[in-house]
Amino acid sequence: MPGPSYDDDDAAGGLVARGSPGDNAEPLSITEISALLKRTVEDRFGFVRLRGELSGVKLAASGHLYCRLKDEGAQIDGVMWRGGVQRLAFRPEDGIEVVASGKLTTYAGRSSYQIVIESMEIAGEGALLALLEKTKARLEAEGLFRAERKRRLPFLPRTIGVVTSPTGAVIRDILHRLEDRCPCHVLVWPVLVQGNGSAEQVANAVRGFSQMAPDGPIPRPDVVIVARGGGSIEDLWSFNEEIVVRAIAECAIPTISAVGHETDTTLADYAADRRAPTPTAAAEMAVPVRADLNATLAEFSARKKRAILRPVQLGRERLEARVARLPKPEVLAAQAAQRLDDLGERLRRGLADRAGRSGTALQLASVRLTPALLTRELALKRQQLDTLERVLPQLDPKAPLRRGYVLVSDASGHVVKRAADARKQALLTLEFEDGKVEVVPGNTGGPAPKRASRAGGAPPSGQAELF
Repeated sequence: MPGPSYDDDDAAGGLVARGSPGDNAEPLSITEISALLKRTVEDRFGFVRLRGELSGVKLAASGHLYCRLKDEGAQIDGVMWRGGVQRLAFRPEDGIEVVASGKLTTYAGRSSYQIVIESMEIAGEGALLALLEKTKARLEAEGLFRAERKRRLPFLPRTIGVVTSPTGAVIRDILHRLEDRCPCHVLVWPVLVQGNGSAEQVANAVRGFSQMAPDGPIPRPDVVIVARGGGSIEDLWSFNEEIVVRAIAECAIPTISAVGHETDTTLADYAADRRAPTPTAAAEMAVPVRADLNATLAEFSARKKRAILRPVQLGRERLEARVARLPKPEVLAAQAAQRLDDLGERLRRGLADRAGRSGTALQLASVRLTPALLTRELALKRQQLDTLERVLPQLDPKAPLRRGYVLVSDASGHVVKRAADARKQALLTLEFEDGKVEVVPGNTGGPAPKRASRAGGAPPSGQAELF
């Protein structure tokens, strides 16, 4: 049997590819078939909506988003260009169930197909709540919601910053409530409160207030209110975004979150220093009631006045108590008056008694005052007087001078009785019957010299030497 011929047609193909007569199936290049597949897929699936769980989410430096959508049995790659990423209302993360809208296409570089996502939404409220709880748990683990981070609000702020929509009813309610309670300066930072870009605007507004200089041309707020009216969870979602939560947590100014109604809760409420159930309640938290302040000031003034007057009042009370314990003036003078009355009575009786005794003595004396008695008494007194007249000349100190004696006295007029005392004097006065002579003592160092006698003999007997 002859062997096979390489020139014959063979289903297995030959060594060199040759075309067959009448064959119009020219071989395609890989690029050509990839282009055909891409066009076919894009024509057939030009718009699709896929529901699945995000996985492998990656945000490139270019701003494009790369991810996978998967369910229990399959998965498909996905890409979202930067413009679409910027319009997203939430932050894509692994594990979030979403509904992605876009078109299918192929990627020739990996011989795979993928979806080019034009828009992406969270798949239902349940998935949205699951994302909310996941974000809350992650931020809470970082400590952004700790109670010790909460700061006290200023008691009486001078300036209040409000981050909200400038056209809604929220800002009007806040301004009216502030005007009613305690008017103050208000700075409004207008922002979108829902939709694309709203989270970034709110975060930038909070950071803008925080970065204002305390002494700048525009007064820096003492408290910041982040406010929005009520709405669904989708309407309030911007205040659950991580960028807003971190901006509020990092704000250097005490913040009040007033997002939605009382039953609405966002992550901004956990990050703020205080949560208000409504924007109006936030205004009430921010400032006190001016009337209450005036009443408090009046009470403090009254208390101060009472505190100042209290010592005076206590002193007056103590003085009155002590005065009450003092005896009355008439009581104090009663004993003295009684003693005066007693002494007056005693004086009266004494005078009467003395007058009585004197009268009796006078009567007795008058009895003795008879002419015979007076004559006898007068004679007696005359006799005594005569006796004294006879004795008086004998007692005259100058009588001896008439008998030849001399009275010696010193310069002071004192009588010198002893010769030793006379020798000590510088000058002596000798008083004679007919006058005085001043002499100077001589021979004061020894006994006086002896005088010659009248007839050359001794001095007369009975006459002593003067010195």
